[in-house]
Amino acid sequence: MMVTMTSKGRITLPKKLRDQLGLVPGARLAFSLLGDGSVVMRVKHRRLSSLAGILTRPDQPTISIDNMKR
Repeated sequence: MMVTMTSKGRITLPKKLRDQLGLVPGARLAFSLLGDGSVVMRVKHRRLSSLAGILTRPDQPTISIDNMKR
């Protein structure tokens, strides 16, 4: 796959690759330069704690984990 870098240093990953990697807007990627000049890209998965509150139901009041344990 070939991509082109813009004058601002940005690249667009092809949709097929984004889909295969499960990338969504805001996904974090880590790049490493290897000794032979190749680059490795790794998807940095979110910590579970960063997802707190993402699954809310409009018809249900929110409840803290402490209250759930009671």
